[in-house]
Amino acid sequence: MILYPAIDLKDGECVRLLRGEMAAATVFNDDPGAQARLFADAGAEWLHVVDLNGAFEGRPVNASAVEAILTAVGERLPVQLGGGIRSLEGARAWIERGVSRIVLGTVAVKDPEVVRACCRAFPGQVAVGIDARGGRVAVEGWAEATEIEALDLARRFEDAGVAAIVYTDIDRDGALEGVNVAATRALAEAVSIPVIASGGVKDLADVEALIAAGSIAGAISGRALYDGRLDLAEAVALTKRLRAGAA
Repeated sequence: MILYPAIDLKDGECVRLLRGEMAAATVFNDDPGAQARLFADAGAEWLHVVDLNGAFEGRPVNASAVEAILTAVGERLPVQLGGGIRSLEGARAWIERGVSRIVLGTVAVKDPEVVRACCRAFPGQVAVGIDARGGRVAVEGWAEATEIEALDLARRFEDAGVAAIVYTDIDRDGALEGVNVAATRALAEAVSIPVIASGGVKDLADVEALIAAGSIAGAISGRALYDGRLDLAEAVALTKRLRAGAA
């Protein structure tokens, strides 16, 4: 399993939200490039970046902040980016700028053919973001609820060539209440696409629980890293050690 430290961007700053509420944003760093370097220096293997404003507005908003991150660490570790990417052209622009993997969320519900087109154009570089509240998918920066079950949406892309599913339990995101291991494991075991857990990872015990589940490919952590509840270097060392033992 790979641990992805998260940088969520709002108005050019690194923030964390509480359960997806933009009004409940806490600023942790006003220099996204510097924050990316801190994560890289701690041994991160990937970086997960979200343009929060872009997710709400349906277009890239924090492009300069993302560029700063790519400039700072693009040659050291791969960057996974989501938020406001709604077209093949938008995906292409970020891939050409050096983003290693794009995450498509809202468009996966509203125009799934865009996801398939991106998968064909950029094999291995497209993930689907499935953000769920009470098991049902939410879109448009989590502001719009749907009646689609998370598993049903995941299964729609089984044959599309999606590299990963980023599964977020909205009710746990930023709340430091613990990751929803059971729901994430159930999704991972129901589809062939690798699943990355997001939302609620609060400490090393949560990382260990996700690893113990055996079927989860990755985990994203944000607030716990910023608060110091989870030591990134320690968590990365644990995941590497267990991967080496399983090899």
